[in-house]
Amino acid sequence: MNKHNKLLLVLSVLTAALLVAAACGPAPTAEPTKPPAATATTAPAPPTVTPVPVTKGTCGTLRLLWWQAPTILNPHLATGSKDFDAARPVYEPLAALNEKGEPDVRYGLAAEVPTLQNGGISPDGLSVTWKLKTGVKWSDGTPFTADDVVFTWRYVTDKATAATSSMKMVEIKAVEKVDDYTVKITWKQPNPVPYIAFTGMYGMVIQKKAFENFMGEKARDAPANFKPVGTGPYMVKEFKPDDVVIYELNPHFRDPNKPCFKEVVLKGGGDATSAARAVLQTGDADYAWNLQVEADVLQELSKGGKGVLVSVPGGNIERIVVNFTNPDPALGDKRSEPGNPHPFLSDLKVRRALALATDRQTIAKALYGDGLLGVAACNILATPPALVSTTKFDTCEFNLEKANKLLDEAGWVKGPDGIRQKVVDGKIIKMKILFSTTVTPVRQKTQEIVKQGWEKLGIQVELKAVQGGVFFSGDVANPDTYRKFFADVEMFGNKPSAPDDPMYMGGWTCAEIKTKAANWTGQNIGRWCNPDYDKLFGELGKTLDPAKRAALYKQMNDMVVDDVAVIPLIEKAYPVIAHSKALKGIVTHSWDSDLWDLVDWTNK
Repeated sequence: MNKHNKLLLVLSVLTAALLVAAACGPAPTAEPTKPPAATATTAPAPPTVTPVPVTKGTCGTLRLLWWQAPTILNPHLATGSKDFDAARPVYEPLAALNEKGEPDVRYGLAAEVPTLQNGGISPDGLSVTWKLKTGVKWSDGTPFTADDVVFTWRYVTDKATAATSSMKMVEIKAVEKVDDYTVKITWKQPNPVPYIAFTGMYGMVIQKKAFENFMGEKARDAPANFKPVGTGPYMVKEFKPDDVVIYELNPHFRDPNKPCFKEVVLKGGGDATSAARAVLQTGDADYAWNLQVEADVLQELSKGGKGVLVSVPGGNIERIVVNFTNPDPALGDKRSEPGNPHPFLSDLKVRRALALATDRQTIAKALYGDGLLGVAACNILATPPALVSTTKFDTCEFNLEKANKLLDEAGWVKGPDGIRQKVVDGKIIKMKILFSTTVTPVRQKTQEIVKQGWEKLGIQVELKAVQGGVFFSGDVANPDTYRKFFADVEMFGNKPSAPDDPMYMGGWTCAEIKTKAANWTGQNIGRWCNPDYDKLFGELGKTLDPAKRAALYKQMNDMVVDDVAVIPLIEKAYPVIAHSKALKGIVTHSWDSDLWDLVDWTNK
C-alpha cells in the first residue's frame, strides 16, 4: 500500500471512529428514527423527523428566559453560552452540530457536508473544502458569499481582536475563496478533526461589510456587536445588554415558510428557580434555559402542569478552578498575573488537601438528585465514553484526615485563632480563601458544603456570589468576571463542544493564559502552566489514529486532575431546560446552542 492510500485509509478509519464516538454522546429528548450508520465516505445523515407544516410568522411571540442575561451579540467576543445563544437566532455557522455531534447543514450556510467521497476532504488530510448555499442574503439585503467566510477567519485570528473563539481556528494555515460559493480551508498539518472550524456555536459567520472597519483593537467598537446583521431567521429589533433581546423576522431569510414565530423575546436576568416556575407552574414563559435548581425543587415545580422538564446527559463538569496566581488587590496591575505565584495554592500538597476536603458525594445527593441532574465527578473530560479516563485518583475521595496530614507536611500550622498559617520570607501568611461563583441556589449551597469541609482543615473561607451576567461578561472594567479571576478559587461549569474537541483540552495550555494585556480572553482561567501538558496537546493536534487520540485525551485529563489544576465536582445533566407543552419541534442536546434549531420551533 502506497503512502497516499495509507493516509486515505487512516482518515477513513478516523472519521468512522469519530462518528461512533459521537453516537455515544447525549441522547435527544425524543429518540429519532436512526439513519443508516454513516461512514467516512458519506455525509452524516440528519435524523428522520416528521415535518410540521408552518406558515411564517403565524405562531405569535416566543418568550425565552435566560437567567444569565446576554451582554454582547458578537459570537466571537462572547464570554459565555448566554452570549452565544443570544447571537444564534441571527448568525449561522457553515453547519450546526446535531444531537450526535455531527455537522448538519440544515441549520447552516453550507450546501453539503464535505467528505472524502465528495472531494470535500483531501486524502492527505491537509484541507477541507466547503460548498456554500447560493442565494443567501444578509438581513440588510446584501448577498452572502465566500468573502464573508474568509473575512471571519481573518477577524477571529487577528490577535488584537482577542476573539474568544480563536482556538477553533488556531490550526488553520489559510482560508481561501475558490469562487463566490466555495471556500477552502488549509491546515498547518494533517487535521484529524476536519469539522472543528465554522461549525456549531463557535463557528458562526459574521458579515465582512459590518466588521471590516472594526478589526483588531477596534473590534469592541463595532456597532454590529449590539445591532448585528446576520443570515439567520431573525434580526434584532431591540437589545438592552444585561437585560433583553427582542428579535423580529428577517425578511431576507432563505426559507419563505419559516420561522413560525413572528417575534422572539429573550429576557435575561433573575434566577433559575423563578425561570423554571415561569414555565412549569405559571405559564408566563415558553422556554427556560440551564435550570441550575436543586433536584427536589425542580421535581416539585415540574408537577405544575404547564410545561415539560427536559434533562439531557451532556458531560458538563461543574468544577472549582484554582488560581495559580496571586489575586491580592495590593498588587495593582500585577494582580492575578503570571509571575506572581499564589502564596499557598501554588503548593501541590495544599491543592490536594483542598480536593480531599471536598465532599462531592454529599453535593451530588443533596443538590443534584444523585443521578437525576448530575453525579459526582473526578474527571474534567466526561464524554464521549471512548475518551474518558478510568484512573482512580486518590484526591477524589472525601478524607479530612489525609487532607490535614498534607497541610501539616507542607508546614501550614494552626495559629491561635485556629487558622492555618506559615512564615514566608519573614511574614506570616494565613490561609484565607475567597471563593467566587454565580448567583444560583445550587451553587450557593455547593459553596456552603465545600466551605464546611475546608474550614475543618483550619482554612478561612469567604463566599462571594456574582450575578451571572456580570461573572460571564467581557467587561474589562469589572473586577468580578470569571476570566479576570480576582479570587482564590471560583466555580462554574464547562464541557467539550464536540465529541472530539481539542479546543476544550487546549484550555489548560500555557498559550491560553491571557490576562490584562489581552483583555483576559484566554481559556486558561487558572493560569496553570505545564510544558509536559503542552507537549501532549501538540501531539493531539497531529495524531490521526483514533486509539492514540483517545490515549492522549486521557493522559491530559489525568495530568490536570492529578496536579489539581481544577477540582471536578459534578458531571451535570446539560442542558436541563423547561418548555411549555405547546412548544413543538425542539431537539435538545449539548453539542450546540439551545437555539440551534429555533427556525423549526412551533406552537402548532
